[in-house]
Amino acid sequence: MDMPPPCGLPSALLGLSNASLVCAIIAIMWGGSWGRWAGVANVPQAGHASARKRRSHAGNGWSGPASKKTKEEGRTLLFIDESGLSQKPHRVRTWSPKGQTPVLEFNFNWKKLSAIAGLTWWNFYFRLYPGAIKTEQVIDFLNHLQRHVKGKLLIVWDGVATHRSRLVRAYLKSLKGKIWVERLPAYAPELNPVEYLWGYWKQHELPNLCARDLWQLSDWAAHALRRIRRKRSRLICAFWHQAELW
Repeated sequence: MDMPPPCGLPSALLGLSNASLVCAIIAIMWGGSWGRWAGVANVPQAGHASARKRRSHAGNGWSGPASKKTKEEGRTLLFIDESGLSQKPHRVRTWSPKGQTPVLEFNFNWKKLSAIAGLTWWNFYFRLYPGAIKTEQVIDFLNHLQRHVKGKLLIVWDGVATHRSRLVRAYLKSLKGKIWVERLPAYAPELNPVEYLWGYWKQHELPNLCARDLWQLSDWAAHALRRIRRKRSRLICAFWHQAELW
C-alpha cells in the first residue's frame, strides 16, 4: 500500500496554496473529497491510499472520508488559537487637541495575560489566564469547550509544543474519540480565523489601553471579548472571510 508523504498529506495536495489546503482538510472531515474542494485534477480515485488516507494528529492512525471523520458523526468544527496582552498598550492612531501629542502612561513590567479562544461557525468561547499558556491551561480549555459545546468536536489548531505535548495527547486519547484534532500547515497563521478575532480585539476594543495592574487588564479584556460576542452575527462571518475559508 502506498503511504502518504512525511507531512501526512496526499502528494497531489502539496502544490496547493495554504488556503486551499485548509479548505480541503475541512471538506474531507465533512464527507467531501480532496479533488472537489482543493481543485486538484489528478487526485487518484477511491482505492488509492495516497489520496484517500492521511495521518491524524490525534494518534489514531490512518483515516479517510469513508471511515470515522464523516459528516454523519455530527462533529462541531472549532478553530483554536492563543494570544497575549501586557500592561504595555496596543498603540493606535487617535484624536487629541490640535498641537498636543497624545501621551500614554503605563507601567512597564513583564507580567502577561494570556487568552485562548475556540471559534465555531456561529460563536466563540474563551478563557483568560495569568502568565503563559501551558499544557495544563490547554487541557482546562478543552474541558471548558466540552461543557459549552455538546457532542463530538473537530479541533483545528497550529503545531505549537503545548498542542503536541505528551499530557495533551494522553488527555485526547482518554476521551475515546470525542475530540479529534487536525493541525494547520506550518507558518500559516493567516488561515486561522481566530487570528482575526485577536486583531479586532486589540485594534478596536482595547486600543491605547493603559491598565493599572494585571487585574484591571484582565477585567477589561474579558469585557471586550464579551462585547465582540454580542456582535458575533456579523463579526464571526468576517473572521472566516478574512481567513478565506468561507
